[in-house]
Amino acid sequence: MAETILGYPFKRFFLDNSPIFRGYSGSTALLDWIESPTSHILKINVPGFNKDEIKVQIEEGNILHVRGEGVKEENLGKDIVWHVAERGTGKGDFSRMIELPENVKLDQIKGHVENGVLTVIVPKDASPKSHKVRNINITSKL
Repeated sequence: MAETILGYPFKRFFLDNSPIFRGYSGSTALLDWIESPTSHILKINVPGFNKDEIKVQIEEGNILHVRGEGVKEENLGKDIVWHVAERGTGKGDFSRMIELPENVKLDQIKGHVENGVLTVIVPKDASPKSHKVRNINITSKL
């Protein structure tokens, strides 16, 4: 599956600590990200999808992966003529990957779908994290 990365890979290290977003090319799963004092709230457009067609997973440590697998409309018959097809011919698949901040409770993430909007609640972890210092070995030759 081809993926598009929105943003620069090292932007979060040098600029403003923004997360990296990745989405399936042509995805209609538009995203709003709201931060409250206690949680991150993600609202993703998933029109026509029910809860059984949407998968939400944590991958590679802190990557939230949301995907939808739609069912294509069946052929309506050989005597049917399409005059306009602006909505498409069925639900397309979508995939969105969002790098979550480190200060979240990954084991307490919840989500629900209502009126074509998937809402994912990611609670914040208020306990301080100890940052491990790791020395990098420097040599004169690679």
